[in-house]
Amino acid sequence: MSLGMVGSAQAQFAATATPAAPGLQLPPSAVPAAPAPAAAASRAPRPVDSILVVVNNDVITRQELNERLASVQKRLTAQGVALPPRNQLQSQLLERMIVERAQTQMAKENGIVVDDAMLDRAILRIAEQNKLSVADFRVQLEREGMAYPAFREDIRREIIMQRLREREVDNKVLVSESEVDNYLAAENNTSVKHEDLNLAQILVRVPENASPEQVAARRQRAEEILRQLKTGADFAKTAATYSDSSDALSGGELGWRGQDRLPQLFLDAVASLKPGEVSAILKSGNGFHIVKLIDRRNTSNTAKAGAPAVEQTHARHILIKVNQVVSAAEARRKLLELKERLDHKAATFEELAKLYSNDLSASKGGDLGWIYPGDTVPEFERAMNELKPGEISQPIESPFGFHLIQVVERKTDDGSQERARLAARQAIRERKIDEATEDWLRQLRDRAYVEFRTDDN
Repeated sequence: MSLGMVGSAQAQFAATATPAAPGLQLPPSAVPAAPAPAAAASRAPRPVDSILVVVNNDVITRQELNERLASVQKRLTAQGVALPPRNQLQSQLLERMIVERAQTQMAKENGIVVDDAMLDRAILRIAEQNKLSVADFRVQLEREGMAYPAFREDIRREIIMQRLREREVDNKVLVSESEVDNYLAAENNTSVKHEDLNLAQILVRVPENASPEQVAARRQRAEEILRQLKTGADFAKTAATYSDSSDALSGGELGWRGQDRLPQLFLDAVASLKPGEVSAILKSGNGFHIVKLIDRRNTSNTAKAGAPAVEQTHARHILIKVNQVVSAAEARRKLLELKERLDHKAATFEELAKLYSNDLSASKGGDLGWIYPGDTVPEFERAMNELKPGEISQPIESPFGFHLIQVVERKTDDGSQERARLAARQAIRERKIDEATEDWLRQLRDRAYVEFRTDDN
């Protein structure tokens, strides 16, 4: 069984096992002068946990690293990925933990929290996706060596980091009309093949504001990696050993993606490659890449006219966000009060949305316009689809907070030009988010204060 978090590819390898807690080292004065052999064995000192890295105002300890290392080794073995040398895998993992720690600190500073009730619902969805009850899911986790309390905290961390990325990256990505025009022109070009590509990459990251000497050193490292690959080194193992990308510990594999979700740099590099072949060294704003073409497949052009008819929903909502000031319980209670006012016609939906909604749509009375399937998060869409025109939902929780939803009307769209433009805009946005996320993580890492401790003092 594959255990993973809904909507978060990274969370599929977040769960870690928790070994027994380390004991405290006994001071010399606490040890008898001449203990019996059995007593001496029972009182043998064990090393205390030690700080490996200071990240801003937080630390990563040796115990944390060892716990994560054991989990990653188990996962890579299960996936059939050859394990790199322990010291190199440890170095890769420690770098990932540094970036994670910088993200969780930034989330805390911005008041992004996930309470236990929200976490329980997320785990329920994961269990349901695996066709298990929560109790059976917990048994399965522990059978696979994953301690349930540690798994819960890993999922909490993944949700927090996902929300941080939505705030810092996703919400800042814009798509222009000219980009949509160019995309549609390429889609309608019958001479262009429409393919999905399964790629893997190795990234040698170049720090922000790097000196020419640093750039040259990183280029030399990429050349050495490429030399190893050309002499028969396994790509997945080499990625796990050397790559600075967030997908390194998955063998660098990006998974199947449409051409519209891949950088043009990658598309150009693999255009003439056969499955199994690797590219030359590619230079981007993040550093040096080596890309492997795992496979390719032809796809139909779903953005063209003639797409199947779909139902659109005209909806509006009132959003109350959960943060350090407003708890989940308070947000739900407030929306119940507003719904009671709406049920008794003491106010209109538009009036209350303008007064209380924490969404940009508040100025329009909560109006979200016409929504296609897939345009909103699953929790919102499920609740919206259950409503009849004019009906108002109970408070619904999503990753953004709690919503009251009202369906205004519905209609069927027959695959119009507007739909094609929306699909194009979404495809462009996803590609730009992928690229922007990599750039944001690089900047976050470069700007963090990081101090490596080389001893246990």
